[in-house]
Amino acid sequence: MTKISSHILEKLRTIDTPTVCNLVEHFNLRPYNTGYMDASIKACFPEMPPMVGFALTLTFRSSSSPPENTALTLADLAVEIENMINKIGPPIIVVQDLDDPVVAATFGEIMCTKCKTFGAVGLITSGAGRDINQVRSLDFPVFTSGTICAHAYCHLIEVNVPVNVGGISICPNNLLHGDLNGVTTIPHEIAEELAEMSDEYLEKEKHTLAAIRREK
Repeated sequence: MTKISSHILEKLRTIDTPTVCNLVEHFNLRPYNTGYMDASIKACFPEMPPMVGFALTLTFRSSSSPPENTALTLADLAVEIENMINKIGPPIIVVQDLDDPVVAATFGEIMCTKCKTFGAVGLITSGAGRDINQVRSLDFPVFTSGTICAHAYCHLIEVNVPVNVGGISICPNNLLHGDLNGVTTIPHEIAEELAEMSDEYLEKEKHTLAAIRREK
């Protein structure tokens, strides 16, 4: 897998997620109704700028205690974050809550503080979150299906496995882009070209909007 440069990642952070989706369509690599998360996944802090990074995937439960010594710890997660930064780039933690229905919060202030401290740039979960005001103060973007006040028997189960979040499959290392509009994947092979063509695309869109306004 070719490593995507920090320059390209920074450029992608200047583009909103709907524009990224439009640009992905230009490459005709996948059906237009695939590759992005559905409305169950919402930004907790819509005021924050776009989030860009690579999927560090996890599975999670909180409905019952794990068998002894089988759960992943936050220390284990810190190691995985550091490994991804060194090999691929900044991680976005992507957690599939295996409980159905969701029983308790996947993340809170402590988990998000740990993730940000070790270099993660955001978190997405099919489950719930809590400590929302405290996490906002961390300037750490999180996306979730809702909030629940308790953590119950929360534990992480597996890391770097395919997960299903927001109606799509997310594989380890997938490139993700998210903002107040939602979250999409970006195929690695087009990331650089997509970023480079964005200015021209936005300029054309600006002229189109100006022409529409003149029609009135």
